[in-house]
Amino acid sequence: MARIVIIDSSPLIGLAMVDGLAWLPSLFGTVVLPESVKQEVLPDKAAQGKAAIANAIDLGWLTVWPELIESYSDIDLDPGETDCINLALSRVEDVLLIMDERLGRAVAKEKGLKVVGTAAIIGLAKKQGLITSARSVFEILHRSDFRISPAVINQVLRAVNE
Repeated sequence: MARIVIIDSSPLIGLAMVDGLAWLPSLFGTVVLPESVKQEVLPDKAAQGKAAIANAIDLGWLTVWPELIESYSDIDLDPGETDCINLALSRVEDVLLIMDERLGRAVAKEKGLKVVGTAAIIGLAKKQGLITSARSVFEILHRSDFRISPAVINQVLRAVNE
């Protein structure tokens, strides 16, 4: 398990939509997010699942990073993705970045960071017995405006024998 897990806004919203934020403490312990990510989803935003996100922060296992995030790389991404990557680059510990956006993931991987997305978290939840069916979780996301590539979904479903 990574010593520090950093989450971007898209996975936060996607997991909140399927009641998946509750899986994070079992999978990772505390998960951190930059202030910029918090501002993308709370307080006055119309992000789906914002009540669940606020509750996770209140419970303390989803934590806003308390320090200024230095720029370790000139990255042309949105502020949340940029801060997630720069925060990950600033840590000497083993870091896991949870991010869905294709360009952000590509930049993070180019920088040598470990990256997973919402689909992988759903797969981990299934493998750890936190959910009975990954397929049913993907179906909930599919009925919303949250998109995950069918190829990625099929890869996860094969990995969890569904």
